[in-house]
Amino acid sequence: MFSDQTDDDSAGSHRIFSARVDLALSLLCCAIAVWHIYVAFDPIVSELQRNAMHFAGFVFLAAVLYPPAKGLAKARGLFWFDVCLGTLAAAAAIHLAFAENAIYDRGVKLAPLDWAAAAICIAAAIEFTRRLTGWVIPILIVLAISYIAFWGKFVGGVFSFPGLSLESVTFRSIYGDDAMFGTIARISSTYVFLFIIFGAFLLRSGAGEFVISLARAVAGRMVGGPGIVAVIASGLTGTISGSAVANTASTGVITIPLMKRAGFSPKFAGGVEAAASTGGQLMPPIMGAGAFVMASFTQIPYEKIVAVAALPALLYFLSVAFFVRIEARRQNLPPMPSDGLTLAKAFANGGASFVIPIGTLIGLLVSGFTPTYAAVFGIVTVVASSWLTKTPMGPRAIYEALVMGTKGMVMTAVLLCAVGLVVNVIATAGVGNTFSLMIAQWSGGNILVALILVALASLILGMGLPVTAAYIVLATLSAPALAGMIADQFVIAQLAADTLSEPAKAVLLFGVPEQAALLAGPLTQAQAAGIIGALPLEVAAPLRDLVVPQDVAVAALLSAHMIIFWLSQDSNVTPPVALAAFTAAAIAKAPAMATGVQSWKLAKGLYIVPVLIAYTPFVSGNWPAMLQVFAFGVVGVYGISAALQGCMERPFGPVMRALSLAAGIACLWPGMLLVNLAGVAGVVALLMLNLRAAPALVESRG
Repeated sequence: MFSDQTDDDSAGSHRIFSARVDLALSLLCCAIAVWHIYVAFDPIVSELQRNAMHFAGFVFLAAVLYPPAKGLAKARGLFWFDVCLGTLAAAAAIHLAFAENAIYDRGVKLAPLDWAAAAICIAAAIEFTRRLTGWVIPILIVLAISYIAFWGKFVGGVFSFPGLSLESVTFRSIYGDDAMFGTIARISSTYVFLFIIFGAFLLRSGAGEFVISLARAVAGRMVGGPGIVAVIASGLTGTISGSAVANTASTGVITIPLMKRAGFSPKFAGGVEAAASTGGQLMPPIMGAGAFVMASFTQIPYEKIVAVAALPALLYFLSVAFFVRIEARRQNLPPMPSDGLTLAKAFANGGASFVIPIGTLIGLLVSGFTPTYAAVFGIVTVVASSWLTKTPMGPRAIYEALVMGTKGMVMTAVLLCAVGLVVNVIATAGVGNTFSLMIAQWSGGNILVALILVALASLILGMGLPVTAAYIVLATLSAPALAGMIADQFVIAQLAADTLSEPAKAVLLFGVPEQAALLAGPLTQAQAAGIIGALPLEVAAPLRDLVVPQDVAVAALLSAHMIIFWLSQDSNVTPPVALAAFTAAAIAKAPAMATGVQSWKLAKGLYIVPVLIAYTPFVSGNWPAMLQVFAFGVVGVYGISAALQGCMERPFGPVMRALSLAAGIACLWPGMLLVNLAGVAGVVALLMLNLRAAPALVESRG
C-alpha cells in the first residue's frame, strides 16, 4: 500500500518496500490510527503522553519511509539504520512522556537518561523535518534554540535576550506549553489527525468521484464549463483533503485534460486547477490544519471560525470562476456538449457517501460537539452511508482508509511537533511582541501597509515553509499587532464621533498631551486616525480595553488570524516556489513557471479578501453585515476580474478596462454605502453595454 506514494510533500524520495515490509508498515499505520481514535473517546493517557506518543509513531514512520536524500531510497543498509534511528527516536519520546513527574520530583532536574532522550527527540525533529520539508524549519529550530541558550545576549537592541541555562532550555523545549509536545502537538494529535482520517474515509468511500460528477453535472455545459468544474470540484474536495497539492493531484488529472479539450491553453488550465485547489484549504469545515491552530491560538471556538470562513471562501472560488468564464468569452470558446450526466444521476451514484457525512459533521459542530467527537462520528457515518451507494465499505476498505489517513499525516505530524520548538522560543523570549511592535511602527498604524508587510513576509516564508508552518510562525509574530490595528478602527470611529468616555479621554490625553487643543474640538476621521496611530503601545492597549467591546475585540483577533491564514496560502500559487502550480503544470504538460504566473494571476482573491476582512465586518459573526459585504464583493471582484482580463462577454479596450477597475474597487470600498452602490451600478452598466455589443456571443451561451 506504500508503493503509490508521491513525494510532493517531502524533500526526499520515498522508499518502496517488499510485500512483507509493506504489510508490516500498513498494520502499524492502522494501529496508530485506531489508537488515536480510541484515545479521543477514552483518554487513558495524559495530554502530554498522548502528544509524545503521537510524535513517536510518526517519527518512526518518517524514518522508515523517507531516506536522508534523494537517490538513497534503495540503499538497504541505510534502511535498517533508519529503522534503528526511528525506533530510538520513538523510544526517547515515550520515555520523556512518562518522565515528567520524576523530573518535577527532582526539582526540575534532568537525569542523564532524560538528557539523552531530549537530545535525541530534538535532533530527530530537526532531521526528519529536513527530510520531509527541506532546510528552512531545521535552520529555524537551531537558530531559535541557540538564541535563548547562547547568542541572544550578544544581540543589541530590542532583540537582546539574557539567556537561559541549557537545562532550562531543554526542559522548556520538551515540556513547555508551546513546546514540542505542547499546544500545537495537541492540535496535531487530535483535531488534525482525526480529520485527516475522516477525509481518507471519504475518499475511500468514493466521495471524490461523486464530487467530480457533481461538478460536471452542475457546470459541464456552461461557457468555460470545464474550468468551472475544476473550481467546484476543488472546493468540495477541499472539504475532504485540506491540502492544495493533494487537491491538484486528485482532481487535476480529470479537470485539466477537460479544460485543454475545451480550448484553454495548458498553462491556463494548470493555473485554474492550482488556484482552485489552493482554495480547498480555505473551504470549511476542515481548512487544512489552519482552522485548528487558529482555534487554539485565539481561543475562539472552532465552529465559529469555520462558520464565518464560509463566505470569504465562497467569494474566493467565485473570483476564480469569474476569471474562467471571462477567459472563455475572451477566446469565444463554446460550451462543451452534454455527456448525459445529471444531478440526479450524480447523487444516485455516490451522493450519500459525501452529503450525509459532511452534513452530520456540520450538524454536530453547530450543536456544540467538539471537533474531535464530530470527526469520529463523521468517520462512522461515512462507513454507514457508503452502504447506500454502489461502493459499500467493508472491513478491507476501512483498513485501507485507516492506513491512507496515517500515511497522509506523516509530514504534518512531524512538522507540527517540530514547529513547537520555534514557537516555544518566540513565546519565551517575547520575540512575537517585539516583532508586532515593529510592524505597528513601520506601518504607522496603517492597516494596508501592515497587510503588505505581512504578505511580503508570508511570501518569503512560503518559499521554504509549508503553508501550516508559515501560518503558525506569522501568526505568532504579527497577529497581535494586526489585531490591535483592526480594533483601533473602532476607537478611531468613537474619537471622530466624540463619544469616548471620560476615562478613555483621560488615557488618550496622557498618551498625546501635545494634542490637547486638537482633542478639544471636533475631529475628522483622518485626524482621529493620525492620533490613534501615533499612540505608544503602553497607551494604545489600555485605551482599547476601555473603549472596544469584547465582541469587537474578538472579531478583530479573528480577523487578524484569518488574514494571516489567507496570506500564508500564496506559496501554493506564487513563483518561484508554487507547489500546487508546479503539480498542475506537470499534469498539464505546461511550463512550470508560466503556470505559476497564471495561478498567481487567477488567485487574486487571496489578496482582495484579506483587505475586505481587515476593513469590513466580513468575519465578525454579524450575518447581515457579512452578507452585505459579500454581495458587494461578488460584483466588485467580477469588475476587477473583467478589467484584468479585458473582457466581460466580449473583449473591450483600455477605457472600459479602467472604468471596470474603478467600478469594481468602488464596490469593495469599506464603510461607504453610496460608493458601493455607485460601483455596482457601474459594473452592471458596463456589463449591459458589453452584452449589447456581443449579440452573437450571447446567443451562444450555455
